Amino acid sequence: MKVKEVMTHDPIVARVPGTRREVLKTLVKSKKTGLPVLDADDKLVGIITRRDFFNHPKEEQLALIMQMNPPIISQNDTIENAAKIIIEHHIIYHIPVLDSKKQLVGVIAPSDLLSIIEERKITSPVGEFISRTCVPVYQETPVSVCANIFEITKVYALPVLDESSKLKGLITDRDVFNLSFVDEKMALSQLGLGNDEDSWTWEGLRNVVRLYYQETKIDLPKIPVKEVMIKDPLSVFDKTPVSDAAREMRKQDFGQLPVRDLEDRLIALIYDFDIVSALI
Repeated sequence: MKVKEVMTHDPIVARVPGTRREVLKTLVKSKKTGLPVLDADDKLVGIITRRDFFNHPKEEQLALIMQMNPPIISQNDTIENAAKIIIEHHIIYHIPVLDSKKQLVGVIAPSDLLSIIEERKITSPVGEFISRTCVPVYQETPVSVCANIFEITKVYALPVLDESSKLKGLITDRDVFNLSFVDEKMALSQLGLGNDEDSWTWEGLRNVVRLYYQETKIDLPKIPVKEVMIKDPLSVFDKTPVSDAAREMRKQDFGQLPVRDLEDRLIALIYDFDIVSALI
């Protein structure tokens, strides 16, 4: 199977020269977490993700924030090679896809490969594909501490445990800032996004909301994570076939799943970019 059969065609892009605020508006409006970057001649010059904003909080010009010379792939390449690139470069967002003229024609992300793994009925257990350290938190941990943990560890989700170390919930870096305790209109105003609620949705804003936290220095409420976590999250066993895990991620649009052993103890989190290694 070729990359062009599963990629996202005609992706939304950012362009140089451009500014931090212009790209931020595009990310919010399109509900994306990353974009390819093109120059005036429509040549690929880089990619920009929300992580790049966090890593360069003082820069205003897109050219100084974006990642240059990103991994790329041909639209006629195989999905197995796409999986190799994702694993080798630890890609969580997407790979730009080029045609024979080196023009951008699409992007391919780990989530695009989940249906292939599901269709192939790969029976290898989930436990063979776990690659990242799992960072659990206690359910009474303040939300503000969770925000710091995300920044320090560079993980994307935290399992939440009770006093018996049983899995009770899950919180992602997007969930930390939700509408229950951040004023949407204030956020839009502070970011210069206007007040057109049809254009600027909270769902889109959450993709870059940690950047909002950095720019506005808003104080997180002093509440425990149990009040805002996803309760009783879907999980899989370490012996679950990886195709089954891929199916659940695809159906639920999840980027990660908690993994338990047969004694119901939390082992790890598995991410969609871990699962694509089943293709190689």
